Amino acid sequence: MFRSNMMDFAAEEQVFYPDISFSIRANVRDTRIYDWAGIDYEGFWATEAEQLHWYRPWDKVLDWQPPFAQWFVGGKINACYNCVDRHLSSWRRNKAAIIFEGELGDQQVLTYQDLYREVTKFANVLRGLGVKKGDLVSIYMPMIPQAVVAMLACARIGAPHSVVFGGFSAEALRDRINDAGAKVVVTADGCWRRGKAIPLKQNVDIALTQCPSVEKVVVVERTRSEVYMEPGRDLWYHELMQQAPIGCEPEVMDAEDILFILYTSGTTGKPKGIVHTTGGYLTGVTSTHRNLFDLKEDDVYWCTADIGWITGHSYIVYGPLANGATVLLFEGAPDYPARDRFWEIIEKYRVTIFYTAPTAIRLFMKWGEVWPNGRDLSSLRVLGSVGEPINPEAWLWYHKHIGREKCPIVDTWWQTETGMVMVAPLPGITPTKPGSATVSLPGVAVDVVDELGNPVEAGHSGYLVIKKPWPAMLRTVYKDPQRYVDQYWSRFPGLYFTGDGARRDKDGYIWVSGRVDDVINVSGHRIGTAEVESALVEHPAVAEAAVIGRYHELKGQAVSAFITLREGVAWAPELEKDLKAHVAKKIGGLARPEEIICAWELPKTRSGKIMRRLLKDIAEGRVLGDISTLADPTVIHQLMNKKSAF
Repeated sequence: MFRSNMMDFAAEEQVFYPDISFSIRANVRDTRIYDWAGIDYEGFWATEAEQLHWYRPWDKVLDWQPPFAQWFVGGKINACYNCVDRHLSSWRRNKAAIIFEGELGDQQVLTYQDLYREVTKFANVLRGLGVKKGDLVSIYMPMIPQAVVAMLACARIGAPHSVVFGGFSAEALRDRINDAGAKVVVTADGCWRRGKAIPLKQNVDIALTQCPSVEKVVVVERTRSEVYMEPGRDLWYHELMQQAPIGCEPEVMDAEDILFILYTSGTTGKPKGIVHTTGGYLTGVTSTHRNLFDLKEDDVYWCTADIGWITGHSYIVYGPLANGATVLLFEGAPDYPARDRFWEIIEKYRVTIFYTAPTAIRLFMKWGEVWPNGRDLSSLRVLGSVGEPINPEAWLWYHKHIGREKCPIVDTWWQTETGMVMVAPLPGITPTKPGSATVSLPGVAVDVVDELGNPVEAGHSGYLVIKKPWPAMLRTVYKDPQRYVDQYWSRFPGLYFTGDGARRDKDGYIWVSGRVDDVINVSGHRIGTAEVESALVEHPAVAEAAVIGRYHELKGQAVSAFITLREGVAWAPELEKDLKAHVAKKIGGLARPEEIICAWELPKTRSGKIMRRLLKDIAEGRVLGDISTLADPTVIHQLMNKKSAF
């Protein structure tokens, strides 16, 4: 995915060792933790789970019936209690749990006592709307405190939540609501984006014309935009909260009860509902958050991800709050009202831990170091990277201009499916290399294998797999266990196939190259090629479509579409604009193609299979591979000529 990440082998020789002054105070300062986790795998994770509050201890740490796992069998727990209530018996009750900065500069601080009040009131609201244990709630929200409150309230009463990214279209929202069978939708009138009010409730209204399971919609007043409120169905959040009592007894949940479903793009057009359960997931994210970021009581932790993605679930809500952290929540964009907004916020709140995406880092590089240099970033002590492989150039810039060459960088590899970080350095003990996520975390077994499933030799590339179950792993695909088996466990028997390619260097470090399946990673967000192709061919002008991800210096990958038109339709710039808008409407703005190339035919083998490998070569301007199997080689020349016009 990143050329320099895999081709610049000189990056392997650059090693940054942990600073001794950091290491002696680190939460993890002894490399023997890897040996312990390797020798007593279940004992290691049991010790991590003991950091949580359990109503009843487990009878068995792991029940592994490949490929289905159960962790902490028989244990009873509640995720919300662990994130809120257990902090109230100590001084943390008056500690800031959430510091909110709105895009327009509005601010709010919720202590853990405040969070308890808001969460229990909204839990009572949900119960008053008829939501019971096991009922599913869809959340379609901006990055505001009420989104966190809604998630925790669901967890408190045992109602699984399905958070849908606020950038998804009405149709994408509809599909996710229907697949989950949501009973209630929690949304907002809108959100702020670069000074403009973006409607959300409007999308909900469109979606709900075809969502028979939804009984009630709760609307947070954020932008004060005028919205339609359907009598009997739509209710204002603030009015419900005014009447709701404080205090709500949490449901005692089995460790394997569903905590949430989160939809992610797959290799087919249908999104996958990834199922995460309670005890193992909470153990995994709490442990990794504490150890990866070397969390201290006085830290101000800021993860810039959106609440609608797994990073928001694991490392904004459940992991940090279970650890009693102070979490900064920001609604806006990094360049509004100026390109130093992130650095202004770090300076303003004295942020100590900063976790962001390589896409953002490359954008900051493009803008230049003048922006961070104009702010006081001396509070920072740990930096993190998430969402996609980080190229060495971006890593080094991050280290120099944001960390001022004193902050360890925690480059993390993981997925929606893994629930928790799997490959990353521990900042007090792991030497780092720019562009490498380094090694598996303690208690995690990741490997790089060849086509036959055998481990590759040092310096060779292969497929990234996971060899053992882990606590935060997905349990299944919602309503489709066979898809879970087929997609993740059939490629290499006994191994979980991540869908990513990787290389292991001479020191055993892992260098992730990106997706090898039909999923495009755009700015850290997964977009299924089949979803985009399906949207394109739904347009009355398009006969056929093939979509690939091509290298993009800022986004990591961009969506490139190749199409043929129906008989009698002429290609025009207006049609291209219409097709891009059509894809954005069907899926969301993230899926909007960077370019659409029209031809009389797509490159196919004699058996009719589209050769996407050649399309990727064309899109990235590379020397073409073998074209001898093409049914019509002249198609390639036309596509190359069309591409050269961009």
